[in-house]
Parts: sequence; C-alpha cells; structure tokens
Amino acid sequence: MLMLMQQAQLDQFQQVVWKYYRAHGRHDLPWRQSQPDGSFDSYRIVVSEMMLQQTQVQRVIPKFTAFMELFPDLQSLAGAQLGTVLQAWSGLGYNRRAKFLLLTARQLISEHGGMLPQASSELLGLPGIGPNTAGALLAYAYNIPSVFIETNVRTVFIHHFFADRERVEDRSILELVARTLPSDVRNWYWALMDYGTHLKQTSGNLNKLSKHYTVQSRFAGSKRQLRGRILRHLAQERYTEAELQQTLADTRLPEVLAQLLAESMIERTLTGYKLPGA
Repeated sequence: MLMLMQQAQLDQFQQVVWKYYRAHGRHDLPWRQSQPDGSFDSYRIVVSEMMLQQTQVQRVIPKFTAFMELFPDLQSLAGAQLGTVLQAWSGLGYNRRAKFLLLTARQLISEHGGMLPQASSELLGLPGIGPNTAGALLAYAYNIPSVFIETNVRTVFIHHFFADRERVEDRSILELVARTLPSDVRNWYWALMDYGTHLKQTSGNLNKLSKHYTVQSRFAGSKRQLRGRILRHLAQERYTEAELQQTLADTRLPEVLAQLLAESMIERTLTGYKLPGA
C-alpha cells in the first residue's frame, strides 16, 4: 500500500511540473529551438550548458546570441584563438569556462569527428564537463535518459518531498529523479529548470536544506573579481604590469597575473600582457 501511495504521489508531482511548464515554461529560449527536422543542434546545447553553469538565464541570453553570431558552428569555434573567445565571453564571469569550451570544441573535432558523444563516459573526457553537465548534454542534445542534479532540480524535489527535513542528501533526491523520469527527458528537465526558478523566486533558497549546500564566497573584492577585471582590460589592449597596477590598484595583481599565465589565460610579451592570439 505504501508503494502505491508513493507512486500516486510521484504521478501527482509530475502533473504539477508539467502543468507549470505548459503554462509558464521558457519555450522561447534560443538554445531550446529545434532544427527543421525536429532534432536539436548539439553544438548550441554545449555552448548554452557551459554558459549556464553558475550564470543566470537572463544574463546568458544576449551573450549566447552574440557568441553564436561569432562562432555559428563547432568548426568556427575550434579554429578560434583563446583571446577571441575570451573577448566574446567577457561579462559572463568564470572565464575558465570559455577556455574549457574552446578545448572541448577542438577535442570534438580531433577525437570525435565533430560529433558530441552519446555516452556519458566519453563526455566526461571533455574539458570542464562533469557528471551533471554530461547528464544534461545527453538529455538536451539527444533526449537520452540520464539522471543528474543541479540547483533547480534540487530545489524542486526538496520543495515537494523534503521541505520538512534538513541536510538532505543528493543521493535521496537522485533516487526520486530516476523514478520520475519520463520518456521525454529533454522537456522534463527543462520543465524542472523552469519550475525550480519559479520556486526560488516564491519560496526562497530551499537549497539550504541540502547537505551539499555551501555559501558562495563573496565576489566583491575577491581574486575572481580581479581576474575578470584583468581579462576585461586585456580584451581591449595590451597592458604592462605597471599600467595594470595603476589602473586596478590591487596588491594581489602580481599573484593573479602569475596564476593567469600558468593557466595560459593570458600571455606576456616585451610590450606587456595580452590575451592569447590577440
């Protein structure tokens, strides 16, 4: 009897999510548009997933559109210089994602014939792609059943099944994700994303109930902010260290410049620092 009740509860949950998605889903997002034959461009899915990591949808939309105009396909991105990609990425933050995206494009060309793999094990071999992103790529690009979790998915399941608990483990949530997975996994995950965004706005930060919740470090005054400021300046022109110090006035500048050099995010020449290929 308990299992029947649980299944009935899961069925009702699915109905709630689908109902919200039909009425309020963000069906017009550019990366959710299918090709004339009904398929989805896996390249656009890869770009959007990289951009959406730790960045809100409204910030991603204009950057995604501009990025696709510059790099309309995998080949054009794979042939670009890192500096050009970083310039196009400027404003999204977490600039290492731009480098990972470029390296992924090149690896897809060199090792996978320009095609996005349809196996999680192969996706995990691509730069910057972890288990959750791999699951999302399988679902969105190919409608392949995959079980993954991210903040919106976690929000939805905590709201419906764990709102009276604390330190909820992702393992418990993933069991329910697997049990509620329909055949149309692509639209189901998009529905969860949109419904999760709605719940964040109306119910607050339910992720605080997760065992895996961590408070994001403050951005203002952080090294991450300084990295972004350096890259934005170098996207415009070359700077010597003295010029950057005069402009940015931060004692951590030498340390952060050394880190960016070690990561090949910038280059040093006789005339100053610059973005790679610029």
